[in-house]
Amino acid sequence: MPGAAWRRIAGFRVVVSWPQAGYAPPPSTPVSLRARLAGITGALLIAAGTAAVGIVVVSQVHAPQPTRAAAGATGSAGRGPSLARSMPVSVRIPAIGVDSTLLHLGLNPDGTIQVPSLRTSAAKAAWYKYSATPGQIGSSVIEGHVDSTRGPAVFFRLGALHPGNTIEVTLADGVTAVFRVTGVREYTRSRFPARTIYGTADFAALRLITCGGAFDEATGHYRSSTVVFASLTSSRPARRAA
Repeated sequence: MPGAAWRRIAGFRVVVSWPQAGYAPPPSTPVSLRARLAGITGALLIAAGTAAVGIVVVSQVHAPQPTRAAAGATGSAGRGPSLARSMPVSVRIPAIGVDSTLLHLGLNPDGTIQVPSLRTSAAKAAWYKYSATPGQIGSSVIEGHVDSTRGPAVFFRLGALHPGNTIEVTLADGVTAVFRVTGVREYTRSRFPARTIYGTADFAALRLITCGGAFDEATGHYRSSTVVFASLTSSRPARRAA
């Protein structure tokens, strides 16, 4: 695929303004006012990757999409437990066979979210480093591609999750944060709830995001986003050396 075409379809086309309370320090290069305003309105905030046309058109292999029964809730019934700040190392989702180390990515100079390279890291998920660390009070965001030119990517089966499934995130301090899925939803571009997903939360929230819905060949983008909402329920301490 020519370089120009690749750049057109790769990445999460997102322009954002990020709440700072409970989040990591802001990026060293400030996002432009125009990008911030766009993020506040949510008009261009589509936290869903785009994947290669070849997978959709040629193989016709479609990722599972969230069902109405899986919609569940986007919040938590109470504040619940929380953990001290510690960088995430890996994520594991037993129900869909995900076991990935986590990249730490931020923003591009134009205000779009950095995403794993489709060519070299489609099998890896990435934690958005200006969100809360998993287990902290606040919204922690992990993103991943649904597919690539080689086939299904790390979050190909994200839409198959249901409330009650577990997500485990191992932290740098050795603690494993255990989250329970509360809801799985699909959002079109025009209805993407930026404030709900990226805004401040009063509990230890986790959001997993990938692209979903139908693929638009004219634009080279998926038309929707698949978002998994989860909250911290417990944790496992670091293993002591023998």
